[in-house]
Order: sequence, then C-alpha cells, then structure tokens
Amino acid sequence: MTFAPPWQAALPGLRFREAFALTQAVSASTYIAPGGPAVGMALAYGMLRRHFPRKAITLALAVTTVWGQFALLGLPSVALVLLTLSGEKHPLLQTVAFIGLGIFVVAAGAYAAGLFSARLARWVGNMAARITTWGLRHARKEPVKWSGETFAEFRRDAIGLLRHRWHILTLATLVGHLTVFSVLLVSLRVFDVTAGEVSVVEAFAAWSLIRLLGSIPITPGGLGVIELGLTTALVGFGGANAEVVAAVLVYRFLTLVPTLLLGLVAGVTWRRRFPVPTP
Repeated sequence: MTFAPPWQAALPGLRFREAFALTQAVSASTYIAPGGPAVGMALAYGMLRRHFPRKAITLALAVTTVWGQFALLGLPSVALVLLTLSGEKHPLLQTVAFIGLGIFVVAAGAYAAGLFSARLARWVGNMAARITTWGLRHARKEPVKWSGETFAEFRRDAIGLLRHRWHILTLATLVGHLTVFSVLLVSLRVFDVTAGEVSVVEAFAAWSLIRLLGSIPITPGGLGVIELGLTTALVGFGGANAEVVAAVLVYRFLTLVPTLLLGLVAGVTWRRRFPVPTP
C-alpha cells in the first residue's frame, strides 16, 4: 500500500488505485526479469504512456528513482549513527555506510548542480546527445532527436514539481521504505528473536545494509543474496540461528509473494481496468 504515494506525488493526476496497480506490476517485474530496475522503469513507462504526457512520465520516473536511491544510500548512514550512539560497532556496516554516504553526497551534489544551472544541464544534454548519436551511427541507426535544450526543459519541469512536492515525495518515499522494515521487525518478534538478542537499531542496521548490497542486480529481486546476508548479519548481532532463519524467510515471503501475485494480475488486467480516457 505504501509503494503508491511516491508515484502520486511525482505524477499529479494519478489516482491511488492506478498507482497501486502500477507499482505492484513494476515491483513484480523486477523480481522475475533480469535487469532489475531498468525493466521496471520500461514497464512503468509503457503502462502510463497512453494516460499521461510523455514528459510528465519521464519526470515522474526520474524523481521517484532518484529519491528511492537517495533513501537506499542514506539509510545505512542513519543506521551507523544510531549504532554508534548505542555504543556498538559493526565493521562491515561502517564500510558500506561510508561508501553509501560518499555516493549519496556526490549524487545529491550532481543532482542539485543540474537543477541549479540551466547552462550545465544544456551542456550535459548536448554531450550525451553527441555520444549517443555516435554510438547509434556505428550501429547504423538514426541520430537522437533530443539535445541539450531538452535537458534544460526537463530541468525547468523538475524544479516546478519539486518546489511544490519535494516534502510529500520525501515523506512518502521514507514511509515506503520503513514499512518494509517494519515487516522484518514484526517477523523477528513473532519468532521470538527478542530485543535483548537483536534490538530495533540492530535490526534496522542489518536491514539497511543488506538492502543496499541487495540492490546490486546479481539475482532478480536479490533472491538468495538478501536472505543469506540478512540472516548472517542478524545472527552476528546475537540472534539465535533457527529463529532468525525462520523470521527472514517469512519476511521475504511476505514482501515478495503478495506483490508478485498482485503485480502479475495488475499487469495482465491494466488495459481492461484502466482504459485510455476519451480525449
């Protein structure tokens, strides 16, 4: 349910039931298709292109992806601070958190610079167009039809959207991530992994660390990688092996299977349930 609001914030006019169906289908595609987020972005564009202007869809894809990556990169650093305040140390988390924080700062700086300067956006667009056209020419394809001015227009649209909706988008993105963590925390407590074994801060640290590592598209949906990494981290914090394994498997089932089933249904029935509106 919390996957939909970021898209509603980024694409004005998108209703909740449409956003819900869209996000379930997109998430399901990343679980079963190689390519991960790239496949999901292509599917989202294909589902929305008959309902919204292409520029609006591209902008929504960009800001939801960027905000999601900012959360993914920033949460391990928050976990590291919380662990430090509680007097604990975790070498792997420290390493990943510092790397993630460095990437976050660079990415945020580049994004802010692109929004701040129309000249920079135009220069990047022209450079990207030349490089892409050069590659297409060698593949005997037509040159691209966009240019630096397209990037400058995109910048203006992004500033207009974020000026009014950045706080809603940020809050919705954080809620979407943290509700997934809450499923893990409930699973741990249900299987008797007590706060004395793994505290809320330790569970959050393990979850944020493995989510970041699992975002590397080694397997669809991080299948196998997240289960193994999360179990290892939680046992390392002090959880009993059998209870942690059970909790992690239930957590993964609850966060994968319902979305997979709902997403497949939403993808198949999208055109029937959400026909193209009359002009």
